[in-house]
Amino acid sequence: MATREEIFEKVQAALVDALAVDDDEVTPEATLVGDLGAESIDFLDIVFRLEKGFDISIPRGELFPEDILTSADYVVDGKINEAGLALLKERMPFADLSTFEKNPEVQEFATQLTVQDMCNFVESKLSDAA
Repeated sequence: MATREEIFEKVQAALVDALAVDDDEVTPEATLVGDLGAESIDFLDIVFRLEKGFDISIPRGELFPEDILTSADYVVDGKINEAGLALLKERMPFADLSTFEKNPEVQEFATQLTVQDMCNFVESKLSDAA
């Protein structure tokens, strides 16, 4: 299995290619949207590059759970409700959602995801496959 450093390097390379940013901008703490300028269309490219780089399959909605963020069952007045937050935590154990929980506005969700979250996700996928 790949080491954390190897995972970071491959995630970093995927993000550099997908987002046309410099290596030094892709730090573990960098947010995909806020710091690296990712837009919704970029997430498809990122998923493709991660699948190819790590030889893994990432089903739609697994890394970026759009279905929760657009469901009237979980979104009330633009904010994710308690049930939605619980489901996000269950589906995204790789992501630190503590900041998002304080102000769970749907439009802010993407600004919370970091490079480290991507590394954690890949690491969990690789360990599940092992």
